Amino acid sequence: MSEGQSQRPEFNPLARRSWTDLGPRVISALVLLAIAIISLYIGSYLFAAVAGAAFAGCYREWERMVTLRPLSALGGTLMALLALAALVFPWLGASASAVTVCIAAVVAAFGTGGSRIWRVAGVLFYGCVIIATMAMRGPSTWLDWGSFDIGFWAGVFLGVVIFATDTGAYFMGRQIGGEKLAPDISPGKTWSGAIGGFAIGTLAGLVLWLLVVPSSPWWIGLALAASMSIMGQVGDLTESFIKRRFRVKDSGDIIPGHGGLMDRLDSLTFGVIFLFVVGYFHAGFDAIAPGFMFW
Repeated sequence: MSEGQSQRPEFNPLARRSWTDLGPRVISALVLLAIAIISLYIGSYLFAAVAGAAFAGCYREWERMVTLRPLSALGGTLMALLALAALVFPWLGASASAVTVCIAAVVAAFGTGGSRIWRVAGVLFYGCVIIATMAMRGPSTWLDWGSFDIGFWAGVFLGVVIFATDTGAYFMGRQIGGEKLAPDISPGKTWSGAIGGFAIGTLAGLVLWLLVVPSSPWWIGLALAASMSIMGQVGDLTESFIKRRFRVKDSGDIIPGHGGLMDRLDSLTFGVIFLFVVGYFHAGFDAIAPGFMFW
């Protein structure tokens, strides 16, 4: 063995894996899960307040990203209108929420500069997400003792699939690495992470489906979990594409280890829209969760 070869450092595949952000990620995830589960279980105005605050916060990051400026009075007004769209849902229904979102879109259209179209697009997108989320939860609350709250379980199914997909993609991507999934959009994502996240998210969703709605065919639960897992990853890539369009690395830093609310909820937004569409076409607007879960 030559001297050069003897001095060559030994390859260590673990050296490229950084887990320094794992602790903050876990703690942040546990806190967010607790808030989400409690508000989802109680429902009504508490869930509306949490959903409104979360997606209004997402729009705040969207506004700052597309304008590349600190939050303006117009951006604050749009945030307030989106939060209001969630709060009026349990009080006055979906029509009032839709009207509030439309008012916000009109207000956004008065923004100046090249960000006008992006403002309107952000308002309409997060407005649709808010309405889909509230329609999924439905009118039931924790006061309905003894009832099978399908709105709660539909939300749990959504959360389990998305959370398992994100977690599986994170650990599989870090552990295995390999070829990049979309290097021009998100250099950190790999095929191993995408496939691992898809497999784990689909399996977790199927297990929950069999436990919660055993009367519904298992293969429908499998198909819905798989589709939702894919939609979640598409949402993640879509946000990465928009961030790269505006040359922004993270949408924010409000959540330790995760970045901004958009970074955390991007997968969930596409997932809940998918759930809404399936439930709507199967059972109608007034039965989104039953239309999704019962077959």
